Amino acid sequence: MRTESPGPQHEWLDDDAGPVVRPYTLTGGRVRPAVEGFDLVAFVLADPGADPDGHRGLHPEHRRLIELARRPVPVAELAARLDLALGVVRVLLGDLLAGGLVSVHEPPRRTFLPDDNILKAVVSGLRAL
Repeated sequence: MRTESPGPQHEWLDDDAGPVVRPYTLTGGRVRPAVEGFDLVAFVLADPGADPDGHRGLHPEHRRLIELARRPVPVAELAARLDLALGVVRVLLGDLLAGGLVSVHEPPRRTFLPDDNILKAVVSGLRAL
């Protein structure tokens, strides 16, 4: 029996990107964060005393998130900088939040919603153009 040595022809390797890892392997198959979702514009800030080395089971992506969040940074920007899907980043942030390594600052919620009559008037005005 002949085995192929891993190389550029191997399906799990990519010349430009290196080893290819599916996003669900980073999250352990989870699709929802341990803590309920994060707004795209919520700011993440790493705890100043956060020591990722003291926590077992952190992936390199977890460590990179902590490194990037030393200053407040929006969730969407973290996903862009790591080049990961937003859902994956939310799950990873949920792990970090549950471990006390980061804090998340949600934007204030707007309690005022415009009246339906105002919205209808705007739509009518737009249609009249």
